[in-house]
Amino acid sequence: MFKKSTLVLILTLILGISLIYQGIREPTILTSSPSSSLQILGEATPSAQLVSVTRVVDGDTLEVSISGGKKTVRLIGINTPETVDPRRPIQCFGNEASNETKRLALGRQVSLQKDVSETDKFGRLLRFVYIKLDDGNFLFLNDYLVRSGFAQVSTYPPDVKLVSRFKEAEAEAQAAKKGLWSACYY
Repeated sequence: MFKKSTLVLILTLILGISLIYQGIREPTILTSSPSSSLQILGEATPSAQLVSVTRVVDGDTLEVSISGGKKTVRLIGINTPETVDPRRPIQCFGNEASNETKRLALGRQVSLQKDVSETDKFGRLLRFVYIKLDDGNFLFLNDYLVRSGFAQVSTYPPDVKLVSRFKEAEAEAQAAKKGLWSACYY
């Protein structure tokens, strides 16, 4: 009897310590998509500056109102199928990716976080984008688009901070045949 209760106590302590450690190790906000039960850990903080999304160019590019002007933001680490490149036809699942980004981000406030580079060669801000949801939580858009099959991983050093996370999300989407992984020949 003593051994069984001691074992239960030890297991309870280990579980409690691991839960506390996880909360200390990565201060994140649990978020979810407004339309699904998919839960994503976002790293935005309520104290981060929020800006408004005024336009969605395509699935991985937004326009935001910031510092009294408008800036174009390119999501770091991902690539959605093209819809606006004048040199190419609309790619498979491009419209779906653009429409999902519009549905989630257009007119909402977002927190922008950079990795290493400020801008790309086109002058677009390179950022991780966290959408503020109605309940006050944040949805990590870059991760959500990959995990849901609307985007592929596409990294350009030195902006590779979350490449492992994105590759894991992409593998899950591929295995589940989500989005472009079921509709396109990738």
